[in-house]
Formats: sequence, structure tokens, C-alpha cells
Amino acid sequence: MAGHSKWANIQHRKGRQDAVRAKLFSKFSKEITVAAKMGDPDPDKNPRLRLAIKEAKAQSMPKDNIERAIKKAQGGDAEDYEEIRYEGYGPNGVAVIVEAMTDNRNRTASNVRSTFSKNGGNLGETGSVGGHVIWCADTDLGEVATALEAALGESDSTKLVWKPVTTTEMDLEGMQKLMKLIEALEDDDDVQRVTTNFEASDEIMAQL
Repeated sequence: MAGHSKWANIQHRKGRQDAVRAKLFSKFSKEITVAAKMGDPDPDKNPRLRLAIKEAKAQSMPKDNIERAIKKAQGGDAEDYEEIRYEGYGPNGVAVIVEAMTDNRNRTASNVRSTFSKNGGNLGETGSVGGHVIWCADTDLGEVATALEAALGESDSTKLVWKPVTTTEMDLEGMQKLMKLIEALEDDDDVQRVTTNFEASDEIMAQL
């Protein structure tokens, strides 16, 4: 029975990992398709596409999936995704930035707002967390990507990120609530990435 139970646990865990992996690949595909549609489908001529492909490859996304996402943009059958940023606050007043790509602004806004309210947070106006988290560069994405690659030698981890100006110290209970909020947001197919300005001790992170 113990062996059977262990096998069942392994299967369940693998099933969850596969589901997470599939959702991650879906987000990469959307980013690649949008990047290819907005610019040149050749990654050598499109910094945003090049970075998207690097990030996908770093997570072992199959080459076929990447090529299929690019062809989708070239074929003209890709959905018209709109890039939207939502800002709000989570447990203990931690700042949260949600970046989404959606073909239905109303649906995504409703889902994000609902997720915040169900997990101890609240959605704010654009710019509401600006004093806590800033975009690390203020020039054109392509120029910044090219400059970063020149400086870092085509690093796979090169990408633009939100950088906390101030941080919010979290206790164990606050971190548990925050992680539930982040997981719920990232589980939304329209959400590409979530950034917060939390700070927690090594002891608290270990307990998580």
C-alpha cells in the first residue's frame, strides 16, 4: 500500500508539474507571437522577440512550440492581444504589479480585480504603486534590450524588470497570503507576470 500511495503521489505531483509547465509555455507562446507580430519575425532583427525566445528556451520550451508561435504571427491568424498593466496592493500593503496580455480587456480587469479582493488585496489605479516599484529603464524597449545584450554578452537572463524602490517587510502569515494571491494571479491565462516589493527573512522563506 505504501508503494502504491507513493506512486500515486508521484503521479499527482507530475500531473501538477505538467499543468504548470503547459501554462508557462502558453504564456511564452503569447509573448513570442505578440513580439513577432509587432516587429520583424526574424529574432536577429527584433530584440523583443529575441529576448522572448531566450526566456522560453531557458525554461526548456520545445523548438517546435517557438516556431509555431512565430508562424502564427506571420500567418495573420494571431489574436489581437492588448498589453495592460494593473497595479494594486496585497496583504500588509505590499505593492503588486500585474502585466497581462488579453483579447478582452473587460474580462481580464474583472478577473484581476476579483482575484485581488478574494486574497486580501485591492486593485488600484495605474500609477498607484509608482512610489514603491519602478521600471528599470525609461527608454525604448528595443534600445534597452540591445544595450543590455551588448553589455552582458547575449545573456539568457537579460530582460527588463520592475525594480522595488522601497520594500514591504512581511511576516509568515502575510507571506502565506501573498503567495496565494500571486499564485491565483499567475493562474490566470491572461496574466504574463506578477511583480511585488515584498521583503522577508530567510527564516520566513524557509518556513514557506
